[in-house]
Amino acid sequence: MKKLVVIGSGIAGLIAAVEASRTHEVTLVTKSNLAESNTHYAQGGIAAVVSHDDTVAEHVADTLAAGANYCYRPAVEVLCEEGPSRIQDLIRFGVDFDKQGPEFALGLEAAHSHPRVLHAGGDTTGADISKALVETLKSTATAIHEHTFVIDFEVSEGKIKGVHLMDASGQHFVEADAVILASGGAGQLYRHTTNPAVTTGDGVAAAFRAGAELADVEFYQFHPTALAVPGSFLISEAVRGDGAVLINNAGERFMQKIHPLGELAPRDVVARGIQAEMLSQGGQPVLLDATGLGSEFLSQRFPSISKTTRAYGLDWGKNPIPVTPAAHYWMGGVATDIWGRTSIEGLFAVGEVACTGAHGANRLASNSLLESIVFSRRAVQVLDEAWPAEAASARWKETGLVAEIEILDESDSALARTARNVVDRVELQTLMWDNVGLARTAEGLRETQRALGQWRSANKENRLFTDWEDANLLLLARAVTAAALAREESRGGHYRLDFKTTDPNLARPITIVRKAK
Repeated sequence: MKKLVVIGSGIAGLIAAVEASRTHEVTLVTKSNLAESNTHYAQGGIAAVVSHDDTVAEHVADTLAAGANYCYRPAVEVLCEEGPSRIQDLIRFGVDFDKQGPEFALGLEAAHSHPRVLHAGGDTTGADISKALVETLKSTATAIHEHTFVIDFEVSEGKIKGVHLMDASGQHFVEADAVILASGGAGQLYRHTTNPAVTTGDGVAAAFRAGAELADVEFYQFHPTALAVPGSFLISEAVRGDGAVLINNAGERFMQKIHPLGELAPRDVVARGIQAEMLSQGGQPVLLDATGLGSEFLSQRFPSISKTTRAYGLDWGKNPIPVTPAAHYWMGGVATDIWGRTSIEGLFAVGEVACTGAHGANRLASNSLLESIVFSRRAVQVLDEAWPAEAASARWKETGLVAEIEILDESDSALARTARNVVDRVELQTLMWDNVGLARTAEGLRETQRALGQWRSANKENRLFTDWEDANLLLLARAVTAAALAREESRGGHYRLDFKTTDPNLARPITIVRKAK
């Protein structure tokens, strides 16, 4: 029986481990406990065509439109066509989606032409899915390693050989015939993020060091409405879908002046609209007004949000609450084909850690959980098939839209000679938020590159978990900044104040590759 290592315990990793355990010897590695992941915190739900008045073609069209004319259409078609079947898989695993009578209770979110967002427990969809999958996983023969950190991959002659890990007992190596990387994104690159503390991009950084290609890393989605309190608690887009509105401190709605869809415009548009309004009122947060929905409805439909707002002394059924944008989802990542295969034989990437091209420059609301279950299952389906030559490279090059740039790896001797100080995470996050966040300029990006070049990682011999995380954040900050500087246009989650328009001639991926030493 072939050995498979699955890295990550969000929905993508859990699905991969459960499905693969039938035919493979599976080891699942997770940095924290099984339940700690972005999946657990997903409130809004999962988008799929499950109603009679909706169609896959319309879901495809909405995804393409939200993606700012940048999506890889074959990946979008796979996502939307296979979505309904994967919803049935979740139901078989024990997920109890909310219903209105015999039909699913479907929510409407930004840029969707139909209500098609399934939810469970009102606003605890991710937690419900995670719980059901964890229980299913525990019934398999999968070996589970919690609180275990992925240091690096072992690659020989372009093929994965295993994973170097670290836990409380020290470092050790696990052999593998294949690895499915499902370790999530890198929300901790930014000072304000809806992501949990574990999202430091470890899988993306390790894959890059091993020689995998990254793509679209400049496209970061900022959720428009995080509660403007420490922790940036997410206020689901479904709240606006149900009728809540955004107002400034004068009590005036402002999104209608920016986009015909108002509060339900694509996320990048709403986030920038909020940012502009905040700047016009001296940096003060804007307000989300859900009072028209009533306290009883809010408590029933959004129980976890209601509980959290109360904990901060806010009564959102009676008064508008302060909100601000926060880093939410990374459209870029390890470049893959539509089966999750990377440019390293035997290494798959699925979920937020991967870049299939399905999200384009701006993810359609609630397509992320769907992407995870669709592409993780597809990766398992081809685990034992022959690896095509340059799987991921071929997929990106087939579009004829590849542009490569090179950045220094943090272990490169030239960089080590110029770096003076060990990276400070808070300073890095602040730098990224200020210069590589919602709005970017060449001047700010070059300033960021200079500052990042003054930092180095802690010596490997003495690194703790947090030191490895900081090394990964430093590497990925360089990658995101380099790609953002190279893309001289505004598109989706990438907005340049010095290139405000979208350039049709730049509708091509920027691939990050290691600089040859």
